[in-house]
Amino acid sequence: MTERTSAAAGAEAGPRGGGGAVVNLADGWEGDDGAGRRPEDKAGRGVVTAFGQTMKMLRVRKGMEREEFGKRLGYSASTIAAFEQGRRIPSPRTIDRADEVLEADGLLCLWKEEVERAQYPVFFQGMATLEKECIELLSYDTLVVKGLLQTEEYMRALLAMRRPVLDQETIEQRVAARLARQDIFERWPAPLLSFVMDESVLRRRYGGKDVLRGQLEHLHLIGQKRNVEIQVMPLDCEDNAGVNGPFTVVTRKDGKKFVYTETQVTGTLETDPEQAALAAARYGIIRSQALTSRESLEFIEGLLGEL
Repeated sequence: MTERTSAAAGAEAGPRGGGGAVVNLADGWEGDDGAGRRPEDKAGRGVVTAFGQTMKMLRVRKGMEREEFGKRLGYSASTIAAFEQGRRIPSPRTIDRADEVLEADGLLCLWKEEVERAQYPVFFQGMATLEKECIELLSYDTLVVKGLLQTEEYMRALLAMRRPVLDQETIEQRVAARLARQDIFERWPAPLLSFVMDESVLRRRYGGKDVLRGQLEHLHLIGQKRNVEIQVMPLDCEDNAGVNGPFTVVTRKDGKKFVYTETQVTGTLETDPEQAALAAARYGIIRSQALTSRESLEFIEGLLGEL
């Protein structure tokens, strides 16, 4: 089953239930500008508003002004106001600290999962959960380096090239959100992560030579992690099972697989088991046609030497 962009996509059932599909608009989401993320849709705003009202009630009951509460949490009074009014989303760590300061006995902590999901549109919440909890992620890319592997400078270069242009606040939010996704590399138990990318991706000087050099160095470093494999599909390869374009296969803890693809302005999470199995098999062929992990790291070293 596949559903494409619509306001209700994924609203009925996310990956946990294995029901409907969920959809994402492109590989970058509105994120944290340093003072908490913004809720992404009406449902998310409702959750965040209710949480904020609860936090305010507990603060007032405690007899604590916003300034004092903010100092205890490391935020300004205006940021506390934004949290309480549902305009910003506090991090899980901030919620833990707020619960402690207000002596809420875990009441605020009960909101953490719902509040965290609210930073994404309804149609992406399922995919966000998969990425955070998957046991395996397989990705083939042909145009840009996968968001999970991008350096901050590379991210900014890509976002600056968007047309129509993005305002600076949106760029900052999306950079923060994308960086936060890279926590996947620090998770334990460590998921199995495999990335195959076309050689052309590694040669495009988005942002200039220095940005590319930093990106290649980052790939070389990440590729040395024991749970990560980075492979290059060389331009002179005469066979490539990935000619239909980039895609990502994610596997949930129960073994169910999902396939995520993107086009110009839309993204789709495929939930049909047959299509997911075929995509996983196709990815296996792509891996066999690409350079090995060791050869790919040596190839990246060679590209660095050319810069």
